[in-house]
Amino acid sequence: MSDPSAAAAERRIEAIKRQIVALGQLRPGTLSQQYNVCGNPTCRCKADPPKKHGPYYQLSYTWRRKSRTHFVREQDLPQIQREVATYERLRALVGEWIDSALEIARVEREERRDPQRKSSRKPRGSRKTKPRRS
Repeated sequence: MSDPSAAAAERRIEAIKRQIVALGQLRPGTLSQQYNVCGNPTCRCKADPPKKHGPYYQLSYTWRRKSRTHFVREQDLPQIQREVATYERLRALVGEWIDSALEIARVEREERRDPQRKSSRKPRGSRKTKPRRS
C-alpha cells in the first residue's frame, strides 16, 4: 500500500481501536421523560388544567430484534445518560472505522487494476471522442 490516503486510513483505524477499548460502560437506547395520568377521578392530574404525575424517565431500545423499555430512577439518570452517550460514541467510531476500511479497499482495488498508476481516474479532456458526423 503505497498510497498516502491508505496509510492515513490505517493509522485512523488503529486510533479508533484504542478509543473503543477505552470507552467503558455503555448502553443502547433513548431516554425520555414521561408524565402520567392516574385512575383517581379526584386527583390533581384530572384538574383543569391537569397537573400530571412525573417526570418519570424511560430508557427504550431494541436489541437482538426485541424492543425493551425500562423505567430509570432519577438517582440513576446521570449514569444512564453517560452510558447512552458512550454507546453513541461507539457507533460513531465504528462508522469511522468502516469509512476508513472502505477507503483502504478502494485504494487496494485501484492498485490491483493498474499498479503503475496511483489513481484510475483520467484527467478531464483526455478521453478519446469519436468525430461528429456532419
